[in-house]
Amino acid sequence: MEIKRIGSQPSGQGPSEYFTGTVRIDPLFEAPDPARAAGASVTFEPGARTVWHTHPLGQTLIVTAGSGRVQRWGGPIEEIHPGDVVWFPPGEKHWHGASPTTAMTHIAIQERLNGKAVDWMERVSDDENADTI
Repeated sequence: MEIKRIGSQPSGQGPSEYFTGTVRIDPLFEAPDPARAAGASVTFEPGARTVWHTHPLGQTLIVTAGSGRVQRWGGPIEEIHPGDVVWFPPGEKHWHGASPTTAMTHIAIQERLNGKAVDWMERVSDDENADTI
C-alpha cells in the first residue's frame, strides 16, 4: 500500500507547447509497472486549454469545479460542469479547457501504452475555441 499525502507532490505549470493560457497540474498518482494508470488534477484559468491531442488507451475526465469546454475532432464544442464525466476513446483527437470567462478543474485519468500516455498535436485556434455553443 502507498498513501500519497496532500501536498507531498509539487504543483507544476502546464507547458506552453501543450497548453494555451495558464494551467496548473497537480499530480495525483502514477501507478508503477505493470500497472499503467496515471491521474492528475488540472486547473485551467479562463480561456486556457490543451492543444489537440490523442491518448493511445483513451482518457477519462471528471470535472470537479468551474465551467469548461471539450471538443472531439469534427464535433461540436460541448460545455462541461462539476460532476460531468467525459470519456475520450483511444485515438480520438480532442481538446479540453476552461470556458472563456470561468476557470475549470478536472481530474484526468489515462493509461500508458509502451510508456506513452498522450500524443500532442497542433494548437486549437482562437476561432475554433470561439465557436458558439
